[in-house]
Amino acid sequence: MSDIKDDEKEILLDHDYDNIQELDNPLPKWWLLTFYGTIIFSVFYYAYYELGSGPSLSEELREDMQVVEAKMREADRKAEANIDWQALAKDPEALAVGKSIYDKNCASCHAAQGQGLIGPNLADNYWIHGDGSMPEIAKILKKGVLEKGMPPWQEILKPEELQATTAYVYNMIGTNPPNPKAPQGEKIEL
Repeated sequence: MSDIKDDEKEILLDHDYDNIQELDNPLPKWWLLTFYGTIIFSVFYYAYYELGSGPSLSEELREDMQVVEAKMREADRKAEANIDWQALAKDPEALAVGKSIYDKNCASCHAAQGQGLIGPNLADNYWIHGDGSMPEIAKILKKGVLEKGMPPWQEILKPEELQATTAYVYNMIGTNPPNPKAPQGEKIEL
């Protein structure tokens, strides 16, 4: 008790624990203002988001995802605009890479020479999806055709691998392999 100053005696509480005495100090004004401010803010926040027209978390997520997807589409468009598809279709290194990826991932459904098994014939001039152009083939490879069982490859393959596979598939068109699957889709003119 000897450590207590005279002006502290009037705010000294009448209890102690383990010889520790407690003073009844008021909270700082800045702390009280912050506390009351958060209460006022919470009333407006609740009114706006729960009772008013504030967006829900799922609506905010949907809006944010639309922004992200738009940026990704724009980045894809810019990246594809810089691709010289015709040069890529003649590049032997790209075609070799495309062939190895095709043999590993695509031949089980489209057959070794693109004549079609479960998947459609890639060697004829009939296309179910797209118009047979290299940008359309790239789009189909990236996004897949889930309703037909083709997975999207953009998360699995690198962009260069997708481009090489696109070039390889494009070069299959018109090759007339043995035992082709019957034409499916619409005839295209290349």
